[in-house]
Amino acid sequence: MNLCIVCGARPNFIKVAPLIRDIQKSKTDLSAPCAVDMQLVYTGAEDDPTLDKSLYADLEIPRPDTFLGVTATNLSDITGQVMQKFEIYLQQHPTDTVVVVDDLASTMAVAIVTKKHGIRLAHIAAGTRSFDINMPKEVNRLVIDGLSDILFTAGASNNSIANREGAELSKVYMVGNILMDNLRFIHDKLQKPAAIGELGLKGKDYFVFTLNRKALIASANKANLKLMVKAIIDNAHGVPVIAPLRSLAAEAVASLLSEDDKKAFHIVAPLPYLAFAWLTEHAKAIITDSGNVAEEATFNHVPCITLNSYTENIETVKIGTNVLVGEDAQILGKTVAEAAAGKWKEGALPDRWDGRSADRMLRILEGEKA
Repeated sequence: MNLCIVCGARPNFIKVAPLIRDIQKSKTDLSAPCAVDMQLVYTGAEDDPTLDKSLYADLEIPRPDTFLGVTATNLSDITGQVMQKFEIYLQQHPTDTVVVVDDLASTMAVAIVTKKHGIRLAHIAAGTRSFDINMPKEVNRLVIDGLSDILFTAGASNNSIANREGAELSKVYMVGNILMDNLRFIHDKLQKPAAIGELGLKGKDYFVFTLNRKALIASANKANLKLMVKAIIDNAHGVPVIAPLRSLAAEAVASLLSEDDKKAFHIVAPLPYLAFAWLTEHAKAIITDSGNVAEEATFNHVPCITLNSYTENIETVKIGTNVLVGEDAQILGKTVAEAAAGKWKEGALPDRWDGRSADRMLRILEGEKA
């Protein structure tokens, strides 16, 4: 089988890495060698600054075989350019199955071209919904899941959504959360960030803050973002905050901090994967707008405060350590105070977060039920 795995952004590489490693490992299994020939495609540029130089080595995966080189920022431009360039890719590379991840515009573009060529499409992290059709990613999710021949879901709630929306039971597989495969794989390789020592910290004595959503960073939301940052600082009760932020988020938050604030709220450069994983695993609590970070917090039993009114993986709230606070500074402050005082709910691991998700995916892709 000629398999093409497509990534549209840095987090996608993290989610497909366990599947790539399983394919590589199984090809050396003399008793039952894997019959999968794999190509890894990135829709972006080879020099994309969001891809850490160490990312591939940290994940123990190869560099992409093909870079489509799309650098547009407008969603319509991204969709059109990726469709055009992936069309050319498929014309030049015999492909039996395409695997896509998550809900980006580039992911949707790849899904459309794949099905126009009559090629089998598999979707990792299927069945996630915000139920807000005004969100571009929600449209992407509906299109990708609707086109997919195989829907790999992380949990029972995602299965339920996919089935309720008409996906055939035979197409939906609850394989578990593939992010957890990575956390188990890298556990003994984590690297303590230099910032921990520089700030005189040891672990479990700081908060981690991450911010990526454009709606929160936008200038129109600056007044509320300032209230939220102030609520964190005022209610942390002396617990320092470490914020590894990328350019736009770093600039937005830095502009809101006074000199006194900077003594408690430390913006640091974005961290490589293994260092960021150490930072979040050893945090007292995490404040984030990232669903992936919230899922990893549940795995590590670390209190997590999510700056959103919904989550794509509700198990992190129902079973795990995650709490949704939306964008309400008052609720955020109250929740931060509870985390600082150690008053937090006990979390457990959701079903099939056992580190075997990639193995299940590979067996399904090869035609064996998992």
